Amino acid sequence: MRKPLVVALSALAMAGAGAAPAVAAEPTPTGSSTAADTDTITSVVHDVVTSATASVSRLTAPSAQAADFAGTVSLSNCSGSVVRMPDSEDNDPALVMTNGHCLESGFPGPGEVVVDQASSRSFGLLNSSGARVATLRANKIAYSTMTDTDVAVYQLTTTYAQISSSYGISPLTLSDTRPAADTAISVVSGYWKRIYNCSIDGFAYGLKEADWTWKDSVRYTSACNTIGGTSGSPVVDRSTGRVVAVNNTGNTDGERCTMNNPCEVDANGNVTVRQGINYAQQTYQLAACFGIDNKLDLSASGCTLPKP
Repeated sequence: MRKPLVVALSALAMAGAGAAPAVAAEPTPTGSSTAADTDTITSVVHDVVTSATASVSRLTAPSAQAADFAGTVSLSNCSGSVVRMPDSEDNDPALVMTNGHCLESGFPGPGEVVVDQASSRSFGLLNSSGARVATLRANKIAYSTMTDTDVAVYQLTTTYAQISSSYGISPLTLSDTRPAADTAISVVSGYWKRIYNCSIDGFAYGLKEADWTWKDSVRYTSACNTIGGTSGSPVVDRSTGRVVAVNNTGNTDGERCTMNNPCEVDANGNVTVRQGINYAQQTYQLAACFGIDNKLDLSASGCTLPKP
């Protein structure tokens, strides 16, 4: 989990925004002017082909897109986002995703799974510039847990179509595939109205924090120096615009496996502590567990979320 917000306020005043890695300009190929004619022709042809290949590669390769705040939400203590599954319909009740540890009722215990629990929690809906344009309200917690992952999904009293019609804002779409290392990502905090840009550094087989353990967690590169209040922020793949994870924790003090100081545990039980490094939980698993009308079905084929 993250630092208390009172500590985070001080940290925010001192911290700068995360910066995307710089990319060096590609040198322009040049031909030889001192070789024999045949070699010169060969060199020129090679250079033309190389230049054309590079140009095609630049045109066809996925390009990083700038993330904004549209569709993100602010909670009383965390961040979140209005999300849809790949197969959701416009008239389905909208969903808001955040962390399990952001529940208004407190942290779910190890092994605890919350399903279809009544809730009237409110969320501040943000537009692309981070301005609050509406208050959305839940009617239930569709799913929440801190076992294996750290996620909460609320069902709202409004549909995606109603939100779009009233406020011109579309939901973020969850990816249904596992992200890859080195993916360029943005962590978008509705609470702080701040965007962190970095890459996926790799994955932690097990991530243990106090009494909780999460599986296959996303590890950020150091540029995503998230703070308290960023919990629940969507982690957006900048090449696709889809959500691949939900931000949830980081090792603050260099302690081993304590609150606010998660440690990585590999398949052999070896422990690694990475002070200052932050983490998220993958979300592709959710898509298989929500079906028609965005209804949760933990018995659906391919659904691997922990069950009550």
